[in-house]
Amino acid sequence: SGKMSVPVAYQGNTSAAVADWLNKGDNAWQLTASTLVGLMSVPGMVVLYGGVVKKKWAVNSAFMALYAFAAVWICWVVWAYNMSFGEELLPFWGKAGPALDQAFLVGRASLPATAHYRADGTLETAMVEPYFPMATVVYFQCVFAAITLILVAGSLLGRMSFLAWMLFVPLWLTFSYTVGAFSVWGGGFLFHWGVIDYCGGYVIHIPAGVAGFTAAYWVGPRTKKDRESFPPNNILFALTGAGLLWMGWAGFNGGGPYAANVDSSMAILNTNICTAASLIVWTCLDAVFFKKPSVVGAVQAVITGLVCITPGAGVVQGWAALVMGVLAGSVPWYTMMVLHKRSKLLQRVDDTLGVIHTHGVAGLLGGVLTGLFAEPNLCNLFLPVTNSRGAFYGGNGGAQLGKQIAGALFVIGWNVVVTSIICVVIRLVVPLRMSEEKLAIGDDAVHGEEAYALWGDGEHYDDTKHGAAVVPVSLAFQM
Repeated sequence: SGKMSVPVAYQGNTSAAVADWLNKGDNAWQLTASTLVGLMSVPGMVVLYGGVVKKKWAVNSAFMALYAFAAVWICWVVWAYNMSFGEELLPFWGKAGPALDQAFLVGRASLPATAHYRADGTLETAMVEPYFPMATVVYFQCVFAAITLILVAGSLLGRMSFLAWMLFVPLWLTFSYTVGAFSVWGGGFLFHWGVIDYCGGYVIHIPAGVAGFTAAYWVGPRTKKDRESFPPNNILFALTGAGLLWMGWAGFNGGGPYAANVDSSMAILNTNICTAASLIVWTCLDAVFFKKPSVVGAVQAVITGLVCITPGAGVVQGWAALVMGVLAGSVPWYTMMVLHKRSKLLQRVDDTLGVIHTHGVAGLLGGVLTGLFAEPNLCNLFLPVTNSRGAFYGGNGGAQLGKQIAGALFVIGWNVVVTSIICVVIRLVVPLRMSEEKLAIGDDAVHGEEAYALWGDGEHYDDTKHGAAVVPVSLAFQM
């Protein structure tokens, strides 16, 4: 008859679980992307933290990350998802409420506050309404929220009281994360104003860097001995975690459009270009200025490259991603390796893993560069505000650069204030920092567990039995 028939596999309503609006390809990719982002945290960040810190803090650091992942999940589904992506309560906050009801979760996904109107009140861009169920969006956005808290932990490793951390996670998620997420992504004021954050420079990385640094100020430093000597206990574990971050970022930036579309492909390619360039540049700078290429430096470079491309991944061209990678490998390198050693403030605050550089500086850099390089045609594939473009492309691009800077300033300001209030409130209930006894010993004192039982049958290191003075080296290998 000449009219096209849709193959049965692609038809809606083939079963009660396949609604007319369901796109199986989009749903399959979104669930996969979400799981990749989950793997970045568990086990990715868990082993990265466990390996990159001093041996006495391996268990504590890994556990802070693991705990945060679980705590965020429960807060997310009980109240925080809707504060981030639900109906508008305030221009920067959604209405709290559970995401647990089956009718809500199996119904078609929508972000109700994202319908974008022109100044005259006519609809410019319809609300975000992907072709999969709400449960998929709740999952995808949960793993983003979780990794943000884990990044904050990177500033606090090696001294924060575990009980204080258990309180910090739900409080910061509720009063800081949800505000950035709603404002920029959920349909809040920065979303409608046209700030570009493709996949988390402003929602995840700048907040993590700023909140981590602020919390590090309130918690106080590691012990003097730990600050002076903090060698990674397992660089190969750290590389395993970094590898999961890099590969997992395909889900991070590739999940941004809520569809398996052409923009996802562009975002994933750009993510890899920028990250590879960052690693190469950082390694060359280390080799030239410090005479040795450092693999821990290369891990930092991977992270700065991933972070820098994130706000622009799907809206910049491949050559721009290359330029962003060169800058991601050099600007944070400079702030971390040179400026840090000259700055009283940066040295006074003990940000254990330098999250202010790897996420704060790199996230801000990426946001500003997106304001320069956002390409008009790619912008129209993704953004609610039509005809957006970066300054490089003329027209209204200069205004876009201004919006990127203003958006960053809001996120920075909110996080400094709110993170400070949270730390002061927690301090009224429990100390933020561990006792000196625990700080001296580490994991064994805090958790009764150690990362490595290298001394016979599960016994812990004991100077009298295991000290070099007692056992000649030749015998030690035979034991």
